[in-house]
Amino acid sequence: MLKKVIAGVTGLSTVAASVLALAQPALALDNGLARTPPMGFNNWNTTQCTATFNESMIKSIAEEFVSKGLKDAGYQYVNIDDCWAKTSRNAQGDLDPDPARFPNGIKALADYVHSKGLKFGIYTSAGTHTCNKAGFPGGLDHEQQDANRFASWGVDYLKYDNCNNQGVDAQTRYKKMRDALAATGRPFVYSITEWGQNQPWLWAQPVGNLWRTTGDISDSYTKMVSIFTKNLPLAQYAKPGAWNDPDMLEVGNGGMTPAEYRSHFSLWSIMAAPLLIGSDLRKVSAENYATLVNKDVIAVDQDPLGVQGKQISAAGNKYVISKPLSNGDYAVALFNNNSSAQTISTTAAAIGIGSASSYTLKDLWSKSTRSTTGTISVSVPAHETVVYRVAKGVRTAPSAGTHQVSDLSWDSAVSGWGPVEKNTSNGGKPAGDGHPLTVNGTTFTQGLGVHAASDISFYLGKACTSFSASVGVDDEVAATKGSVVFQVFADATKVADSGTLTGASAAKQITGDVSGADELRLVVTDAGNGIDSDHADWANATISCG
Repeated sequence: MLKKVIAGVTGLSTVAASVLALAQPALALDNGLARTPPMGFNNWNTTQCTATFNESMIKSIAEEFVSKGLKDAGYQYVNIDDCWAKTSRNAQGDLDPDPARFPNGIKALADYVHSKGLKFGIYTSAGTHTCNKAGFPGGLDHEQQDANRFASWGVDYLKYDNCNNQGVDAQTRYKKMRDALAATGRPFVYSITEWGQNQPWLWAQPVGNLWRTTGDISDSYTKMVSIFTKNLPLAQYAKPGAWNDPDMLEVGNGGMTPAEYRSHFSLWSIMAAPLLIGSDLRKVSAENYATLVNKDVIAVDQDPLGVQGKQISAAGNKYVISKPLSNGDYAVALFNNNSSAQTISTTAAAIGIGSASSYTLKDLWSKSTRSTTGTISVSVPAHETVVYRVAKGVRTAPSAGTHQVSDLSWDSAVSGWGPVEKNTSNGGKPAGDGHPLTVNGTTFTQGLGVHAASDISFYLGKACTSFSASVGVDDEVAATKGSVVFQVFADATKVADSGTLTGASAAKQITGDVSGADELRLVVTDAGNGIDSDHADWANATISCG
């Protein structure tokens, strides 16, 4: 398992590989899922069991994912929580949905979510009843029957709670549902929600994909910080496929300031926590929406190395948290848990990145970039968090001329399945397992092979003028499979869009004006048919500079 994970990490540095090896106390659940922390939505924090929780609302959330850029930012799961079922099982002993909330049933809702290129999740409890006082039936002693029911509906994610458990040993209950899910033959991300009561970080790695480390969150700054401080020390137990879960996001629910929500989002991301939005996305302010779709911060959370950030210092309620990234960079969060502005300082040596003559600091909220010889220091407003991406050396813009992008070094690279490959296709998963880049029978000698969803960034330093590539789904998958969209960004501006391309499409030439841009981003998203076989080639990708 460890060799597979290390082989699949893009640009893995020696230091980062050492950190990864040390962070493997036990094998993760080997279902191939949640290789990065799950991202999506859960309705509970905003609706609980009120009548606002219904089919129409969940469909609207799926639509928001697509129309507001959440899907493109990496959010995938649309999950429903407690109160979806009738209060008693049917004559066959099966769970049925509440017809008032879900008049068309759960399968129809799951099908609708899937039609948007998203995945669907559901909830039950590892007890006789769920947590709501209305008395909805739980899964204890009905594990296989309920797992079969969920699989028949097309469920992709199960949140399994801890109420009314009759004192049955937690490991016994959660392993029984793990085995029931596996027996269905359908892939399920499995969320163990036993609130950290039995130290699941010590036993849950081979049982679930994520496990709650604390009690429930609420929409207050004090509660958010309390949960953060409980989850932070558990970094050694997180790894690809197995994550500490400090509960869902409250961003946008109204109980904190936008600055506090940015801290909430920053701290969850540096801790490699699942990012499950708990607010009604139809009502979230533009400022808080921008927090939820900050792709630079999301990239820290979703980094394929899969290491949870570790506390470097916390003197005077001024936290410094460091997280190694797959390309050799480090992320560092400077969190001010004080009621007035504070200067928070650390060094490149302290965060662990290793020695260099200089370092580049990119502020992932302001987007400003500066260099330092090693000191990292900034005035942080009350309750705010500054997050830097730290890279060795001052970044150098490409020289004048036309360059193959595969010959350049990227700033960051994330691929949905396996690493980004240079001059070959994406392959199966490990690094170097691709084939010659081939789109609809045409072979290319240079370019990048990825799998949706992917995002690669290159530093241009305002030195380049145009980008060009032939793009398409690689022939290593069947012509009937694969469905993607290629997008090119100059800083935050989209300058090229391929539209939907499938395995049957010929290579398409796209170009984009990148004049004056600091950063080139090459993004591939799923086109709506799920991420199965979305092997995508940026063939003959070139950048003209000077």
